[in-house]
Amino acid sequence: MTQTITKSAGKPWLVDFILLAAIWGASFMFMRVAAREMGALPAAGLRVCVAALFLLPILLLKGLGGTLRRHWKLTFAVGVINSAIPFVCFTYALLSITTGLSAILNATVPLFGALIAWAWLKDRPNGSRIVGLAVGFVGVAMLAWDKASFTPDASGASSGWAVLACLLACLCYGTAASVAKRYMGGLPSLVSATGSQMGAALVLLPLTLWYWPSQMPSLQALGAVLVLGVVCTGLAYILYFRLIERAGPARALSVTFGIPAFAVLYGSLLLGEAVTPWMVVCALVIIAGTSLSTGLLTLGRRSA
Repeated sequence: MTQTITKSAGKPWLVDFILLAAIWGASFMFMRVAAREMGALPAAGLRVCVAALFLLPILLLKGLGGTLRRHWKLTFAVGVINSAIPFVCFTYALLSITTGLSAILNATVPLFGALIAWAWLKDRPNGSRIVGLAVGFVGVAMLAWDKASFTPDASGASSGWAVLACLLACLCYGTAASVAKRYMGGLPSLVSATGSQMGAALVLLPLTLWYWPSQMPSLQALGAVLVLGVVCTGLAYILYFRLIERAGPARALSVTFGIPAFAVLYGSLLLGEAVTPWMVVCALVIIAGTSLSTGLLTLGRRSA
């Protein structure tokens, strides 16, 4: 017992890690609940507006308002790539595919990040990371081959377009990571988070008002968006940046691997979604490839 307590005390980041994976895993469920009544654009737009309103007072209390004013153009632009487009894509996708499938596809974010860094920042991967990229995208192809269909169902939705929307969101996340690495070094994390949500809100607010449903959404849908904005976006950003400080970027990045487990669990227990053995196999292939591509695992020698 004493040994267990000592190990836990030596890893204060572990609680943040598990909590963040649980929160981001739940975001897919709340997006699905909101999108069913509100549609993709209003649900995503209201989410970033709530997140911006939640984060801005915290930023001002921290005395970082001047820093945000000096860097608003950059942070707002990153918000379009890192929040506005991905949130719309995932919310749209969840109208026709399960939360578990979308979360598994979300685990490819580090793969796209590695590709963008290689092509743009000339961050050439070594042999293990190249193998990981190949393995990861093979896993995506396996999953898409089984799940993606471009034939509309009874509701007019198509799982093929939903899968492509998820991959576009992951590409945006990977691109935003390289933009942040190149242009936002040294900028306080809270400034980046708040500015990005304000930028996303600025872009999505007109579309949210234009596509707002004619029938007022239920309290359940509005509550789902409130949780998305405050917990799954605002609080999650704070946890994420604290995790980077406590555990380093590599461990913070690996939280991506825990998200599908929570998303599948929530979807199965609360939404009655089916989990197939093939989905589990593809998820393991994608996670293995992502672990190699990010350097968390290496072939032939122990990872640093």
